[in-house]
Amino acid sequence: MASDLEKQAKEAFIDDHFELAVDLYTQAIAVDPNNSELYSDRAQANIKSKNLTEAVADANKAIELDASLYKAYLRKGIACMKLEEYQTAKAALELGASLAPEEPRFANLIKECDELIAEENNELPKQPMETTTTESVTAAKDVEPVNLPSDQVTVAPVKPKYRHEFYQKPDEVVVTIFAKGIPAKDVAVEFGEQILSVSIDVPGEDTYHFQPRLFGKIIPEKCRFDVLSTKVEIRLVKAEALQWTSLEFSKDNPVPLKVNTPVIGAQRPSYPSSKPKRVDWDKLEAEVKKEEKDEKLDGDAALNKFFQDIYKDADEDTRRAMRKSFVESNGTVLSTNWKEVGNKKVEGSAPDGMEMKKWEY
Repeated sequence: MASDLEKQAKEAFIDDHFELAVDLYTQAIAVDPNNSELYSDRAQANIKSKNLTEAVADANKAIELDASLYKAYLRKGIACMKLEEYQTAKAALELGASLAPEEPRFANLIKECDELIAEENNELPKQPMETTTTESVTAAKDVEPVNLPSDQVTVAPVKPKYRHEFYQKPDEVVVTIFAKGIPAKDVAVEFGEQILSVSIDVPGEDTYHFQPRLFGKIIPEKCRFDVLSTKVEIRLVKAEALQWTSLEFSKDNPVPLKVNTPVIGAQRPSYPSSKPKRVDWDKLEAEVKKEEKDEKLDGDAALNKFFQDIYKDADEDTRRAMRKSFVESNGTVLSTNWKEVGNKKVEGSAPDGMEMKKWEY
């Protein structure tokens, strides 16, 4: 069954039906998941389909299954070059060249990598990689033509097995994959210049792959990951202090912004804000008190102000005397002598020309 699907995939590739070839190789891998050649060939089909991070993942899996398969190193190198991962590409190509020294494509691609690395280090303009050497597949003589269906069924995108998210600091990006209860031995994480490759291979379950091309470049040797009880936490150290607008690279992403470290003593710019302006209540209270003090009052207002000032600055006995006399006299007497009013009821005293009357409720 797997061999039949592999033949159909090769035929589809020859006829430039690259997406169909990827799909057929995927079906073949489901039948024979330990076949390194299938992963290597699917990597080539993914390169042609411009699924470059998937191609790198397939090449890595092929190498994991068979470290002597030189074609896997070649395809990993080609995919990484297209991703502008020149250091990673060169390392893969050099390993492949050691396995197949007679293969001229390794030497040519390594030379091209060296030139591109030199241009990158010197910040010289790079030419688009339109002429990168790729492999050609020769149809086997015993492969019979396959009648390809005219109407292909569109497969809906599969929901990822594990949810992931990220946040960032000025110097690093932290990626969290919410995989609960996964043994550390079943988790493999690889770091490239601008590639993150995560595989979670739990026995009896479908392997989870997460291979994004990252928004910005990282320093692989400084990156690390931890497998915790509820998640896998990956820390990516940024090569430059850039603000990532997303985790994955896209041509539609805006130009990355540099994270500026604040300069001590420098005046901070002010920007319009929707937040309410902070009020200095202590300062406001002091201003109100000053206005009240400076305010010129007359008549009853001046008299009330006078009594308020007395009460405010008085001791506790004086305040008690003022409260008791004012309440018991119905507001007609205000005494400040507690000894005088403390032991007796204060009777009301009507102003001249007026008389006291008791209100009945």
